[in-house]
Amino acid sequence: MPRAASLLVLLSLLVATPGLAQTQDVQAWEQLNLVIPVASKLWVTLEEIARTSDRQDGLYTTEFGVLLGYRVTNGVDLGFGYRHVGFYNGNTGADEERLRQQVIFTHGRFAGRLRLDERFNPRRSEIGFRIRPLFRYNLRLRPDHVVLFASHESFILPNSTSWGQRAGYERMRNNVGLAFPVRKAVSADVGYLNQYRPARGGARGQMDHALTCSSP
Repeated sequence: MPRAASLLVLLSLLVATPGLAQTQDVQAWEQLNLVIPVASKLWVTLEEIARTSDRQDGLYTTEFGVLLGYRVTNGVDLGFGYRHVGFYNGNTGADEERLRQQVIFTHGRFAGRLRLDERFNPRRSEIGFRIRPLFRYNLRLRPDHVVLFASHESFILPNSTSWGQRAGYERMRNNVGLAFPVRKAVSADVGYLNQYRPARGGARGQMDHALTCSSP
């Protein structure tokens, strides 16, 4: 399958690019979304995320949130949401409250998302802004209800804060996997995610290898 092979080669190049990371970690990420229709073009998504890490001694992050979605037109969706983020074990940061706005574009096999986060930290009054562009390619396999996907997401921080956010390019995420139905109205994405944080502010670069399982 030439297209699938090309997709995997492209992603492997993205993953290999930051291969000089000085520290590495093995993780598992789980996400569950429940989508509740409100009107023909309006819905609410309830979100739950849990992430575990070898380096951080088990569960290190949870997220619970709600997102209001609105379909502007075919292929263009808007989203506005809130989430509470909790940190545990080796992750010593203060819990955060976050607001989120996003626009999603879809066209054939391609999808893109531009997301803006506002991070509120109880230790200080400054708001940390975060811009997250994402690009995803979907390729239907045989049987045609199974999809091979690859995605890239960048994290760009436009401002610094006294509680620890530093302006600049903060991290990238490259993901490859399969999307498939589990039962009626229930689907799953299972894949491998490579996250790389370049060395910044005296800290060493960090590469994470994560098994991901989500119900989008």
